[in-house]
Amino acid sequence: MNQKALIFYGGWEGHDPEACAAVVAEMLRDEGFVVRSEPGVAVLGEADLSSFDLIVPLCTQVEIEKEPLERLCAAIAAGTGLAGFHGGMGDTFRAAPAYQFMVGGQWVAHPGDMMDYRVEITQPDHPLMQGIGDFDYHSEQYFMHVDPGNDVLAVTRFDGTHAPWVKGTVMPVAWTRHHGEGRVFYSALGHNASEFDVPQMKEILRRGLVWASRGTGR
Repeated sequence: MNQKALIFYGGWEGHDPEACAAVVAEMLRDEGFVVRSEPGVAVLGEADLSSFDLIVPLCTQVEIEKEPLERLCAAIAAGTGLAGFHGGMGDTFRAAPAYQFMVGGQWVAHPGDMMDYRVEITQPDHPLMQGIGDFDYHSEQYFMHVDPGNDVLAVTRFDGTHAPWVKGTVMPVAWTRHHGEGRVFYSALGHNASEFDVPQMKEILRRGLVWASRGTGR
C-alpha cells in the first residue's frame, strides 16, 4: 500500500510556495507516495491528519488557530512524520511555540541575505548524508534558535561579515529528531524553487522526506 503525504503551502510569496510544493509533490510521487497538496492551513482543521504518513509544511509566516495546531501536533506525536525546509517549515507558525517545539527550531535572521556560504556535513556516515560531502551554497544563511537535543547532520559557520557579534557561530543546517512517535526532519536550504537545481540540496531533502515518513525502517 502506498504511503500518503500531505503538503500544505502558502504564506510569503518570496519563498515560491506553490512552485516548491509542486516540486516536492513530484519528488514524493517518484518515491511512491500518494500526495495531497492543499493551499493554506484549512486542511489541518478538516482532514484526518493521522491518515497521512508524512506532512510537509510549506507556509512561511502564517497564523493558525489553537484547534488545528493541536490536531497537527497530535498527529505527529502519534507517528505521522513531519519534514520540510527553509522558512516553509522553519518559520511557519511564528506565534506558536508548540509548533516550534515540535520542529526543533525557529528562524530568527539571515544576516547578509542572499550570499555564498559553506555547508559542512557533520555526520558523513549517516544514511541521510552518505556520499554528499561538504559543499558551497548560495542562499540565505539561516540563523536559528534551535533545540540542543536535535541530531544535527550539517552545519554552517558565520564569519561575522554582516553581523560581527555572531562571528564564529556554528549553526545547524539540517537535523532530525523525534516528537512522540513521529520522526521530524528539517533542512534550512531552499529559499526558492530554483535552489532545487542544487543536487545536494535536493538529495538531502529527498532523503529526509522519506526518512521521516511513518513506517520507513524505524
